[in-house]
Amino acid sequence: MTEEYDRADRWRAFAIHLLTASGAFMAFLSLIAAAEQRWVAMFAWLGLALFVDGIDGPMARKVNVKGVLPNWSGDLLDSIIDYATYSLIPAVALYLSGMIGRPSSFVAAALIVISSAIYYADTRMKTTDNFFRGFPVAWNFVVFTLFAVRPPEWAAFTLVVLCAAATFFPVKFVHPVRVRVLRPLTLAVVALWSVLGAIVLIENFEPSPLVRWGLVASGLYLLAIGGILQLVDRLRGTRAS
Repeated sequence: MTEEYDRADRWRAFAIHLLTASGAFMAFLSLIAAAEQRWVAMFAWLGLALFVDGIDGPMARKVNVKGVLPNWSGDLLDSIIDYATYSLIPAVALYLSGMIGRPSSFVAAALIVISSAIYYADTRMKTTDNFFRGFPVAWNFVVFTLFAVRPPEWAAFTLVVLCAAATFFPVKFVHPVRVRVLRPLTLAVVALWSVLGAIVLIENFEPSPLVRWGLVASGLYLLAIGGILQLVDRLRGTRAS
């Protein structure tokens, strides 16, 4: 039996698509800010785009957007915007800032955009238990942390290389919302990272050491917890056998 939807349902569903698409305009504004090297504004627009990305999915599922508007792919729309905000613009910022020198910044930016494009084409990017398989091109978080911490050039370049390589590794990375294991803790860490990130922006990327290292510690948790849980599961399986 085919479920029927009225005009109000269709407009409601299309409004959510428009909300998702607004992330493209935020990406545009962020790119302009990057070109003018207004880093606070650039990351603020990326942060707003991230907020929209966080709320549009639950809204779409609540009103069954896929069922109401089957000819419009919210997943594809989301992926297009995510590539810009999670990968392309952070790569542009890393390159234009000259943070890791030349030609390392050019190589790093190339690694980011190419590995990210390959990742988005991989239909296996999500595991059955809702983890990401491989580094989930979260370059907005990585590059933001580099701007806040300002590590040595070799350390920043090494981090970019490792994350780009991890895109192709069968290692789990946590999805903060959809992964049930340790979800309350993970969401708390995400909230902490977000608050510290806001402080970094308010202080124009000159935070106190406490804020800086709190950002690093919370970021390391989000980066590593998926792999740690994966290792624990394997060890339990080995002992059980």
